[in-house]
Amino acid sequence: NAEYMGIANDEVARKIMEGFKINWMAMKDGETGAVHWRCKNWDNNVLDKTETFPKDLLKCRVVTREINFTSKEEIKEFHLLQRIYLAGKVIEEWHFKFGFVIPNSTNTWEQTIEAAAPEDMIPIEILNSSMMIETLFLIRDQVIYRSKMRVQYKCMFPI
Repeated sequence: NAEYMGIANDEVARKIMEGFKINWMAMKDGETGAVHWRCKNWDNNVLDKTETFPKDLLKCRVVTREINFTSKEEIKEFHLLQRIYLAGKVIEEWHFKFGFVIPNSTNTWEQTIEAAAPEDMIPIEILNSSMMIETLFLIRDQVIYRSKMRVQYKCMFPI
């Protein structure tokens, strides 16, 4: 999708980008609601991060990601594109639509992702060494925020 490669370049998109902030993010079991990972103070200035998820997250049949964000500006046609890279190649891509965002609002957005069948899951040893999640927040075809997250899976106690 070459149309999503650039950061916002029109005036409206730039104004939206300046007033957009991710506050926190969480990953939950989509069936039970149990929180497996949470970042309470998202740093919007760090675009390339490494995060540790509990390996139990990989056992969930359905994963729900919650993103809490604030926007100073009205946003029309707000959507998200997420790409999963393994060894530098896109192996999965998902599109999620939010739609309209009220100006001066804080919103919590949930996206639900169904896991592959257990026999189709990539082994944790391979994921830990080479998986990266790229998330693009867009209005129309303009990127207003991009993050890249390298993910490590480890044994962890519940949050």
